[in-house]
Amino acid sequence: MMKSGEGGVVLTTLERALQWGRSNSLWPLTFGLACCAIEMMCIQASHLDISRFGSEIFRNSPRQSDLMIVAGTVTKKMAPRVRRLYDEMPYPKYVIAMGVCVIQGGPYNQGYSVVLGVDKVIPVDVYVPGCPPTPEALTYGIMLLQKKIRGEADR
Repeated sequence: MMKSGEGGVVLTTLERALQWGRSNSLWPLTFGLACCAIEMMCIQASHLDISRFGSEIFRNSPRQSDLMIVAGTVTKKMAPRVRRLYDEMPYPKYVIAMGVCVIQGGPYNQGYSVVLGVDKVIPVDVYVPGCPPTPEALTYGIMLLQKKIRGEADR
């Protein structure tokens, strides 16, 4: 709990300060598999402006990223590559599953080549449902992830 002292001084613990810094400087990986990636790109536009969350630059290398937004259908051929990208990300790393295709296979769940949930390949922190989910829903998902990183209870 942060307390305001006399003279505008804020007192907190080192762990809370680190959690705050970690939650407000997420660097997403440039990674999209299908149509949901277009909605993911929209959060960089001026209307939603992901830079409010300290995430204005999508990184091109997994070694520079700490957030993977899996957006689109994950096929069995692509699953090992998704896992490899996840393994190359430095700790702490977070995952947002965006779209019904990523979460449970979507309309392709009867197909032999579709993974029925990316959580079978990598651990997922936040699920953003929809087909495709709106950019506002993804923004809300990022806000939920920030709360999770800070250790706040969902109220």
